[in-house]
Amino acid sequence: MQGHHKVEEACEMYCRAANMFKMAKNWSAAGAAFCKAARLHMQLQNKHDCATSFIDAGNAYKKSDPNEAIKCLNAAVDIYTDMGRFTIAAKHHISIAEIYEAELVDIEKAIAHYEQAADYYKGEESNSSANKCLLKVGAYCAQLEQYQKAIEIYEQVGANTMDNPLLKYSAKEYFFKASLCHFIVDELNAKIAIEKYEEMFPAFSDSRECKLLKKLLEAHEEQNSEAFTEAVKEFDSISRLDQWHTTLLLRIKKTIQGDEGDLK
Repeated sequence: MQGHHKVEEACEMYCRAANMFKMAKNWSAAGAAFCKAARLHMQLQNKHDCATSFIDAGNAYKKSDPNEAIKCLNAAVDIYTDMGRFTIAAKHHISIAEIYEAELVDIEKAIAHYEQAADYYKGEESNSSANKCLLKVGAYCAQLEQYQKAIEIYEQVGANTMDNPLLKYSAKEYFFKASLCHFIVDELNAKIAIEKYEEMFPAFSDSRECKLLKKLLEAHEEQNSEAFTEAVKEFDSISRLDQWHTTLLLRIKKTIQGDEGDLK
């Protein structure tokens, strides 16, 4: 019992020290102290407090050492999954993915953590949170030219949202993105996919996105890069196309013979 009490005291002292380091903005020292506290909590079998200390350590390390931050957050995730707390584990998988995105620029690893988070959210019936993670994965897969995987994600999220009165307007955007991925791979595939989306989701037919796709298909068939650019410009003047769309449209346009690859 005496030993137990000593460990508890040491744990409190490490937490106090960690908070003082935080106030002094000494992030590495704060991270290290929170890690020590986490290990002592583990010794005391306080799983929840142990995970919380690892999260605190991860948040401190985020400001000084992204790799250490990931180690601490992963340790917390392991504890939460072990306790069956999948929603909170998913949330921290997203934090890890964001460090890989912003700090370490390792997109493959970011994708893996977004997918894991989506999986956990799905298991807990948190479908809108799962969809948010999947859309991140879809966007990155398309950028990395993993078009088939991106298509599957956009189709899945589109199908999930089209029956929801609050989300169905987003569905046309997901079918639009899936169509662009199809288009890069194969023009005929894109044609078939667009028809399929119109059948599944009649509102897609009347959308500006669908009309743009049909104009682009026509321009592509005629190998007319001017008509292609014109259609994109006209659409962009009303609904701004972001960097992601522009990148994919340029990739499609480059498949038109004799094209210099410019959309403006």
